[in-house]
Amino acid sequence: MEPEHETAYADYVEQSWPSLVRAAVFLGARPDEAEDLAQTTLVRCYTAWERVSAVDNRDAYVYRMLLNCLRDTRRTRWWKDRQYDAPDAVERPTTERGGDAAERVAVADAVHRALGTLTKPNRDVVVLRYFVQLSEKQTAEALGVPAGTVKSRLSRALAHLAANDHLLDLSGGTK
Repeated sequence: MEPEHETAYADYVEQSWPSLVRAAVFLGARPDEAEDLAQTTLVRCYTAWERVSAVDNRDAYVYRMLLNCLRDTRRTRWWKDRQYDAPDAVERPTTERGGDAAERVAVADAVHRALGTLTKPNRDVVVLRYFVQLSEKQTAEALGVPAGTVKSRLSRALAHLAANDHLLDLSGGTK
């Protein structure tokens, strides 16, 4: 790779790493799996950097790569045979701020559980639109669907989330 492409790639990795990991978590990966997925995605970006940097919508292209990496790992025999760790068994980060950290963990857990109740296509749309903050057009490109499909999936997903018990508990709302 040429030095100027190497620098552009390094800058992109630094900028996109946190959002790729966060997106992978919200797409259903555990934090350690999310880091592996982000790393695999960025390795694939490196090997095809000239093509990746030349596309009109690089973020949508890279998130499509992330989704493909996620699907690839879920197809492997290892994934099917792995031991599932219950959410309570996963270590939670602790901070010195006590209640604030507990509240952040509770909110993150509620959002994660609520997203888990969505169908895979609807969860993909919600994560890419709201957590990754791609536009409708970028989300459609990343998922390989028309923009109208993104809108309808998003509408159904938001209606489902609005009635979700996990999120209602946080807001103090009622059905």
